[in-house]
Amino acid sequence: MAKQVVPAGGQEAALSQWVLRTDASGMPLEWIDYREAVRLHCLGQVAYAFGSRLYALHGGINARSGRQTVIEVNSMMATQGSSGNPGSLRGDYVPPLNNETLFRRDANLCMYCGMRFPSSQLSRDHVRPFCQGGRDVWNNVVAACRRCNNQKASRTPEQAGMQLLAVPFTPTYAEYIYLKGRRVLADQMEYLLAHFPRSSPLHARIQRFRQ
Repeated sequence: MAKQVVPAGGQEAALSQWVLRTDASGMPLEWIDYREAVRLHCLGQVAYAFGSRLYALHGGINARSGRQTVIEVNSMMATQGSSGNPGSLRGDYVPPLNNETLFRRDANLCMYCGMRFPSSQLSRDHVRPFCQGGRDVWNNVVAACRRCNNQKASRTPEQAGMQLLAVPFTPTYAEYIYLKGRRVLADQMEYLLAHFPRSSPLHARIQRFRQ
């Protein structure tokens, strides 16, 4: 069992930092915490680790070698076995829709006035309202500030005389993993971006707010 954490670079250990897990071929699968990362290392299920070194966890002393067990945790790791990526196994896979990932997809921008808001001041707007046959799906929802949502009411943007700034889209599995991430590190970001479709609107949105 790990008893001591030795931070990378002499800084305070960020045990809350998530690790990006991939399959052996490098396809992104999920975010895991340091406990799961250590468990996979101990079970011998890590094919290889890559990215920046986050921290090292020191365990007990090996009775035979007299050496202390040390497990280094990197920002990304590839694991053995078949892929658990539903985006690879199913061509019709659609990520679950929730406000947290929706607002992040839209870069916390109101898709009508173009202003950026904290998540607490945003709402889920249905481009085509329920009363007009609209559905609660990725391709029909956008982030909207409360003022714009109230102004639009139960109308389409055209009926309300409002311009929709970007066409809503359904994220791929790799994009969805990014949207679920917390404190995504630079190397994790670059790795996930390489798995986005070239036409993904997220490329421009992420670049805009990294400048």
